[in-house]
Amino acid sequence: MVSRLKGNPLPERVTGCDLLFNLLEIGNRKNWSFYLLGANEMTSKKATEVISKRYPNVSVLGRQHGFFDHKDEAQIVDEIATLNPDVLVVALGAPKAEFWIHKFKKKLNVRVAIGVGGSLDIIAGTVKRAPVIWQKLNVEWLYRLINQPSRWRRQLILPRFAMKALLFKENNR
Repeated sequence: MVSRLKGNPLPERVTGCDLLFNLLEIGNRKNWSFYLLGANEMTSKKATEVISKRYPNVSVLGRQHGFFDHKDEAQIVDEIATLNPDVLVVALGAPKAEFWIHKFKKKLNVRVAIGVGGSLDIIAGTVKRAPVIWQKLNVEWLYRLINQPSRWRRQLILPRFAMKALLFKENNR
C-alpha cells in the first residue's frame, strides 16, 4: 500500500506465510533442513508433524516454542548454531522476530532466517488462513483481527508502520 502511495508499487505482495510455503516446497525438492522457533508448544509440535508429513524430504532439525525466558536465549542460539539448519523459521510475531534475528544473526550459523508471523499456527491448523479474496485485497490482517479480537493491541503496529514508511525520506547517495 505504501509503495503504491509513494509512486513506486511493488510487483506483488509476499506474506511470511506464502514465503514459508514456497521455501518448504523448494526445500522438499532440495532436501533442505529447517529449525522452527516460535508459537506455543502444542502448535510448534503439530507444525513439525505436518511439515514432516507434507514435505517428506525436508528435515526439521529442531524446534523451540516462542515462550522462552530471556535467560534461555543463549542456549537456544547455541542449539540452532550447532544444528546448522539451512532455514531458521522465526514465528515470534512482528517486530519481535525481526529484532531477534538481527540480535543473533552473527551467531546463528544459518543460511536464511525469516520472520513468518503466525505461519506455524496456519500450518498446524490452529488458525485458519484468510480466504483468498481477503488475501488479494491485502486485508488478511483484518480477517485475523475479526477472528481473533484479542490481537487488536498487537496490530496497532500496522498503521504506525505505514505512517513511518509513508513519511520516510530516502537519502540519495
